[in-house]
Amino acid sequence: MTRPSRTSRSLSVAAAVLAGLLCAAGCGSDGGSGGGDHPGRSAAPTPTPPGDPAEQAAYLVRHLSDAELVGQVLMPVAYGYRADSVSKQSAAHNRSIAGADTPAQIVRRYHLGGLMLVNEGGGAGDPTAQTNPTSNIATPGQVRRLTGGLQQAGRTAGLPMLIGTDQEFGTVLRIGTGISPLPTGLGVGAAHDAKLTRTAWAMAGSELAALGVNVDFAPDADVLGGPGNTVIGSRSFGSDPTAVAGQVSAAVGGLQSAGVAASPKHFPGHGHTSTDSHRAMPVLTQSRAQLDAQDLPPFEAAIRAGSWLIMAGHLDVQSIDPGVPATLSHKLLHDVLRGQLHYDGVVVSDALNMAPITDRYDGGQAAVHALLAGNDLLLEPPNLTAAQHGLLAALKSGQLPRSRLVEAARRVLTLRARLARFGQPAASTVHSAAHEKVAQQVAAAAMTVLRGRCSGPLVSGTVRLTGGTEQKRAWLAAALRADGVSVGDSGGTQVALTGYGDTTADLAPDAAVTVAMDEPYLVAKVHSPTVLASFGATKESMGAVADVLAGKAAAPGRSPVDVPGLPRSAC
Repeated sequence: MTRPSRTSRSLSVAAAVLAGLLCAAGCGSDGGSGGGDHPGRSAAPTPTPPGDPAEQAAYLVRHLSDAELVGQVLMPVAYGYRADSVSKQSAAHNRSIAGADTPAQIVRRYHLGGLMLVNEGGGAGDPTAQTNPTSNIATPGQVRRLTGGLQQAGRTAGLPMLIGTDQEFGTVLRIGTGISPLPTGLGVGAAHDAKLTRTAWAMAGSELAALGVNVDFAPDADVLGGPGNTVIGSRSFGSDPTAVAGQVSAAVGGLQSAGVAASPKHFPGHGHTSTDSHRAMPVLTQSRAQLDAQDLPPFEAAIRAGSWLIMAGHLDVQSIDPGVPATLSHKLLHDVLRGQLHYDGVVVSDALNMAPITDRYDGGQAAVHALLAGNDLLLEPPNLTAAQHGLLAALKSGQLPRSRLVEAARRVLTLRARLARFGQPAASTVHSAAHEKVAQQVAAAAMTVLRGRCSGPLVSGTVRLTGGTEQKRAWLAAALRADGVSVGDSGGTQVALTGYGDTTADLAPDAAVTVAMDEPYLVAKVHSPTVLASFGATKESMGAVADVLAGKAAAPGRSPVDVPGLPRSAC
């Protein structure tokens, strides 16, 4: 696509004026943010943009062309591990959705305000993986190089692009190697310590920022309605609206203190349904009073905490707008989120390549309806060209008022200007000793005894590990040996692990110890005299399990959900 001459002129004017203002406050060699050894970045500190971010955005939108305004509200995926050079497979995927080969070409061609990083593997059993046919994430070093290249391609008047990913931890974990991992959302909820939650998410945010990721589509703000919800499951902080609200507020504060925009999801709440919105549209049958009492409190807490984004879910909320996904509902996004809850940040749609949207609309129609409903940022349109053309055509015909597009672009640019005030941490901060200590603290705080003794060694003699994966057993075996416990391949005291996706067929009902590494509901069916919940399957979680089994540490956690026949904590 040839860039219109008006686009070049208007962006040049805006860039020159704002860049001059930025440099008046002090610029590095490239006017960009600092980043130590980050490719293409100056080592100088990030200059603080003068004026209010909203004022900068208001100035910019007056000088951007229609195509540039449309680019601000689109946040697609572009595949490939480098900004300017990708594999044949990635290039083919990019051409199919955007008509260009590389991420950098796509960013420039569509004047994008943001881009999504995905991993087709994700976490173990990642329920969102089916929407990602390939990947642009491999290692922390690769991500840092990719984001540096993207920022070179996509800065608007000195403002950084939004580069986002789903780093929830647990089952939804895009960058899974070389970082300091937290347990599941339920694990953080089990730790029931808002101060620790804020510290943990500030750590996670600083690692993302060091890798060049400035938007995290997290935390999960859904309140679980019971064991039947296997879709959100351990992604949630728990089943109590007040407790979940406190955790969401702390996570938002931690992330944003590190210069990473939080995006609590899935508004107005995905916790009371067993339907996976990647495959079909969940129907929420709660009354309006139940919705207000059970689902909205975490989003209200996120707004009070100053969350810079909130993600709308593909949810049919019968009590408000029956038959219409919340993502496309003006009643939910405008009347409830903006009107009732007084939210004025960026509303981002859940991925537009999911079945509740693609089954109803083509790419252009979906983009128009999503923007008209009140979304400011459209995530993962299935075909970027169709989304752009649909928005421009709707703008020309009058179906999409220009004021609505300008409003959305202004909010996105305000966020970009806000993020420009943060520098990029050094790469050495990722998985540092200090961060590893925080990850270990959270894993230890999540440990919960659901049945059995609360102090002293919980195993004796040789231990035999079963269940879980080979990697989880290896981590636990190494940690047990470090604690002085003998581990063998046969006989001895059986310690059985159960994790994501397991069924009753995977249980060892008569094991001496059963450990729930994900949702704890299955352990209601075992007869083990000792039942523990780690609510996590990381190396740090396995270390915490070993410490409790060996009697080296207590288990201070409390289950954030009810397990039939078992207490929240036996201690």
